[in-house]
Amino acid sequence: MIKRILEWLYPPVCIFCGKICKEGICAECRKKVGIIEEPRCKKCGKPIRQKEAEFCYDCEREDLCYEQGRSLWIHKMPVSSSIYAFKYKNRRVYGEVYGREMAKMFRKIIRLWEIDVIVPVPLHRKKQKKRGYNQAEILAKEIGFRVGIPVDTTLIKRKKNTVPQKEFTRKERKKNLKNAFEVTGKVEGKRVLIIDDIYTTGSTIDSISILLKKAGAEKTYFLTISIGQGL
Repeated sequence: MIKRILEWLYPPVCIFCGKICKEGICAECRKKVGIIEEPRCKKCGKPIRQKEAEFCYDCEREDLCYEQGRSLWIHKMPVSSSIYAFKYKNRRVYGEVYGREMAKMFRKIIRLWEIDVIVPVPLHRKKQKKRGYNQAEILAKEIGFRVGIPVDTTLIKRKKNTVPQKEFTRKERKKNLKNAFEVTGKVEGKRVLIIDDIYTTGSTIDSISILLKKAGAEKTYFLTISIGQGL
């Protein structure tokens, strides 16, 4: 009853254009943003232009620690502005739509990966206190609920309050993340799915994957809402 009243007072809107839309993504915007299809990198899932290529430019030149990953959309308008609102404008409700779409699209590959536990990329406690929430945690919980896999929000801790990654080059991103995270629980023999909002160079996912494998994790994978354009 409370949910129905709230939906009447605050009807759900399209996460991209803001029009009232029960499904969270209107038909026009769904067609506009599309989804990432083949050919795409076998490692990070970025779309690639050469059909004969197996990996994108970045994955061909750098040995990242995780096994594989996938993202829903390319990080461009209107996806980028929607994610910005989700992260910085308190549009937490968008997380339910993103999570539902990610669970629906990647359910089969999550089963193929045989995931044991889902973990969100953590925020530093100061940043989370200021923002009021961790967007990756909202995503992880929604996905975990829909695919029936446990979510551990304390397994990875961010102990260093890093500067936003968007300010740096690839090399600087790795330096910025040095000693930024720590594993606080047991992961021996587990297959871990890391959840974040955006994948750019993969530095954050890679840093966490390295720590998880040092702690005994068998394999690591990732899912994000969006990803940069491949070559």
